[in-house]
Parts: sequence; structure tokens; C-alpha cells
Amino acid sequence: MGGSVIVGVDGSASSLDAVDVAAREARLRGVPLRLVHAFGHAPGHLPGDAPAWSPADHGLEPMVHGVVARAEERAHAAAPDIEITRSVVAGEALDVLEIESRSAALAVVGSRGLSGFAGLLLGSTAVHLAAHGRCPLMVVRGRPDPAGPVVVAVDGSKAGQAAVRFAFAEAALREAPLVALHVWNSWSEGAYEGPGDPLTSVVADADRLREAEQRLLDETVARLREDFPRIAVERRLVRSRIRPALIDASRSAQLVVTGARGRGGFTGLLLGSVSQALLHHAHCAVTVVRGEE
Repeated sequence: MGGSVIVGVDGSASSLDAVDVAAREARLRGVPLRLVHAFGHAPGHLPGDAPAWSPADHGLEPMVHGVVARAEERAHAAAPDIEITRSVVAGEALDVLEIESRSAALAVVGSRGLSGFAGLLLGSTAVHLAAHGRCPLMVVRGRPDPAGPVVVAVDGSKAGQAAVRFAFAEAALREAPLVALHVWNSWSEGAYEGPGDPLTSVVADADRLREAEQRLLDETVARLREDFPRIAVERRLVRSRIRPALIDASRSAQLVVTGARGRGGFTGLLLGSVSQALLHHAHCAVTVVRGEE
């Protein structure tokens, strides 16, 4: 596999948990781990004539070294045999991580961080990177079940197809089962687009709609079964609202994978809204995968 696994570090407990996960992901892929730390002044705290960064300010140089050194110790403890590199950059965390993602196989961040020092791992950072990063983004959160499956949201969109391929590959790396979850309701395929509840709104032919959604799920899984013949796959078709269904499935999963943006008519919501809900409420780690633009 090409590229490294990058992980954002800022010294918070959340970022150190992300380092543990990123180190194991790098070991599974056989690629280096890159620790990324961005530092500088917080917006609004610079004097008008001050440079953007001064190494002498507030003793930040030893602080930065300590943050990255602790992260490297955690990485070595989690995966002693991996290669580790550092990227310590003066600049905005979002910009730095977005640039680093261009040559990465996977980016990993924690769900929360320290807003005062680097501002690196706040929820808004995860949402921004999920939308604008150039590689899949894994956000470490919740209490994943290490024996649970990898769950992937299937919706038929380009981003969703990329997410399914990533999920198959991730399940193979982890030697875990895969649950391909497709949620349908009265708003699927534009069958009903009026006001009301997508679960109770009446459609002309609910049986035909359900059969069409089952075919979408079956065909999506079938495309990848030949490439990953050893993975145990459960195809799960659920009539529900997508966000609660995926959040509920995450309770017993070790990872949930979703596309960054899906079919607008799938549940009446763009998958971008669904991925944001997972980033904030899932019970395990979430990986957001962008399709080809």
C-alpha cells in the first residue's frame, strides 16, 4: 500500500488515543506512521506588527518537543516495529493536516482536543477534514468492540462505493467480519418527497421499493466479493432513518465506514449530514471516505 498513515497530535488524551489507533493501522498496512503537529498563535492573539511565529514565544519549543515525544512513545508501545516520522509545522492545524493528507493513505484524529495550544482535534477539525481532506479520515471515538464487525453504509453513491471498497479492505486487514448496511424508507429513490415522516409516509408500491433497495445492496456487495473472498459479509437491509440506524449499529462495531456525501434522495438528507452525525455520536471509530470528484 502506498502512502503513510498520518495522525494529528496535540498532547490531549484524545490525540494520544488516536496515536495508538494510527500506529496499529500503519502496522496492518505495512507503511510508516507520520506524527503531525501544528503550532502557532491562535487567531486574534497576535499584535498587529508581530510575526506569525517566534520560537522564543512562551517557551513553545520545548513544549512542542514534549508533545511529539510523548506521542512517539505511545506509537512505539502500540506497534514497536513500525517506522515513525515527524512533521512539526508552524501554521493552522486544518491547513497543515489537509496538505499532509495529499500524500497519505489514511489520516487519523481524535474526536476532541486542546483548543488553547494547537486547536488540532476539535469536532470542527474532523468535519472539515472529512469534507476537504485528500484521503480517508478516521476519527477515534467511543468504546469500540474489538471483536465486532466493520460496518459500512451502503447507498449507491460514488462516495458510498469508495467507502464500501475501503471497508472491505479494512475488514481484510483486521480479519474482521463486515456488515454492509443499507437503510431505506419512503424517501428512497424519490418515491415520496412530500412533507411528513419517511417511515410512515405511504408510497404507491412499498414492496417494489424494498426489492429495488435489496438489489442495490446485493449488487454493491457482489462487486467486491471476488476481490475479498475470505471476508464474512452480512447484508443488512433496514427500514429506518439512516442516522439512528448507523449510530445504533456502531454500538457493537469496531469501526463504521461511510461516504462523505451520498444520494440526496436516499433519506431526504445528504450523506454529509449523516457523516457529521456519526462523527459526533457514533459509539466507535468512524472513517469517512470521499469518492472521486
